[in-house]
Amino acid sequence: MTDFRKEFDAYRTRHAAPERIELLLCDINAILRGKWLPGDQADKLAAGQVRLPISTYAPTIMGTEPPETGLGIVAGDPDGFMKPVPGTLKPVPWARGEVAQVLVEMSESAESAGSGEPAGWLSSRRALARMVDRLAAKGLYPTLACELEFYIVRKRSNGDEAPRPPAHLPDAQNYELGVMSNFAEILDDIRHACAAQGLASDTLVAEFGPGQFEINFHHTGDVLVAADTALLFRRLVRGVVARHGLEASFMAKPYAKEPGSGMHVHVSLCDAAGRNIFDAGAQLKRAVAGVLATMREAQALFAPHLNSFRRFQPASFAPSRPDWGQDNRAAAIRLPETTGKGARLEHRICGADVNPYLAIAAILGGIMHGLETDLPLQPPLEDADAKPAEPLDHDWTRAVERCAVSDFCADVLGRRLRDVYVAVKRDEIAALTAEISPVEYRHYLGRF
Repeated sequence: MTDFRKEFDAYRTRHAAPERIELLLCDINAILRGKWLPGDQADKLAAGQVRLPISTYAPTIMGTEPPETGLGIVAGDPDGFMKPVPGTLKPVPWARGEVAQVLVEMSESAESAGSGEPAGWLSSRRALARMVDRLAAKGLYPTLACELEFYIVRKRSNGDEAPRPPAHLPDAQNYELGVMSNFAEILDDIRHACAAQGLASDTLVAEFGPGQFEINFHHTGDVLVAADTALLFRRLVRGVVARHGLEASFMAKPYAKEPGSGMHVHVSLCDAAGRNIFDAGAQLKRAVAGVLATMREAQALFAPHLNSFRRFQPASFAPSRPDWGQDNRAAAIRLPETTGKGARLEHRICGADVNPYLAIAAILGGIMHGLETDLPLQPPLEDADAKPAEPLDHDWTRAVERCAVSDFCADVLGRRLRDVYVAVKRDEIAALTAEISPVEYRHYLGRF
């Protein structure tokens, strides 16, 4: 009996037999794709007999397959064979009826899928796993926690409609408990769904923007679980909020004049004896220097979409320069604590729209780079001698082209996955920047 078969039998004992199992494959943009499998066909999944085209790993945000990736029809669009990720079979509390979900990866043969062989080079989850393995080979073990911001908006009639906040909200609702009370039914359902799915949620607060909230998760030494949690929480929130007749979005900047939504990542690093090597500061500062030195090359991973770059504005809570500070939320890298078990860095560049596997892999890669090279570290923001760092890029194309020639990104992702990522982004840039916006018609069409 396979591990998944045992997991499925245990699931049926604890819950009810599911009518369907939703098979969730994370693509390169962290869009969940896959299939609905009838609940009585779990054995097919356990045996590696459920298929999906390998190209499903790497479509554009529009769902198309750029030929430059070498995938899709140019390669004959061969199938991959789905392999469930152990420990991810969970109920779907917001669905009608008895529904389960499970994360899946793909292998290129049914034999390797059924025998538990790891997924291939196209998997962003495997890219993160490889980075974790590289750190472990050096006797280093990360502990992570993510924070995710999101907006709740009124239900829209079509996809082109701009978002609108729910009614009766203050312009700035920062930490306001009255707002939490008004959304208590939705927020309680989110918390209960997290508990049902084993997502280790911690505090939940009202953020600055109207209808904006932030969830914190508990620290974990299982980096893949931390990334899985960030991915699955986005699906959970959208599902729960939809049941209440509203929409939820993790779009990086849904409102031009309101704060964007980020994914902040807290990272500490332990040795084989469980000691936090960031305690006392020297190694922590080396890690900060490495993350800052690689931030520009990896910006296309931290800001993967056209809208992502709208977050990088001066005097906002989304840092726009590769700098650092002691408990300073204006900094790209904040050090909430520098001594004891809690010594860590907080990476604040990512939008909530990132692929968490790729983003976390790049953060850990930057930390490893800093520890290995002992780079010079600029003064923190609060130092009187600190000079402003050169801003991060505000241009999506330049960030992607920098990634295209980055040895660091090739090292973190694997060169082939880096090249596929760049090909997907170039295709998205060509498609999404070709459209003429309404504001251009408003100000130019009748004047020139």
